[in-house]
Amino acid sequence: MATLEAKIVHTTIDRDWREVYAFMAKHENMHRWASGLSSGLTRDGEDWLAPGPLGDARVRFAPDNDFGVVDHLVTLADGSEVNNALRVVPNGDGAEVMFTLLRQPGMSAEQFAGDAGWVAKDLATLKSLMESEKDRVKNG
Repeated sequence: MATLEAKIVHTTIDRDWREVYAFMAKHENMHRWASGLSSGLTRDGEDWLAPGPLGDARVRFAPDNDFGVVDHLVTLADGSEVNNALRVVPNGDGAEVMFTLLRQPGMSAEQFAGDAGWVAKDLATLKSLMESEKDRVKNG
């Protein structure tokens, strides 16, 4: 298979990277910021189920780690697989969250741009959530 076109979508979050990672690594939180999972994830053995309009997708996450890796493999109902590289790294006193978006075979440039916009929106939601919770803890 040829390499795929890639785009790194990222955001800077004013919160310690370890706190951001801990929140993201708790997969039950994903529906709070990942709009494609608005109905949430359900545990199914080693995997998680993500209901969708085309059937349930299976999601397998990287094990908990000290490196900020929240990678996950999504297996769609038709059996196709999509690898999602998601990282949280230190950025000064805060965090940089990076998602590597790969243009899937048969995906148009417009669809790829749309997916990038969707990821950017989700990361903006994550940023808002993490920074507002930080302020609440600080001022609470």
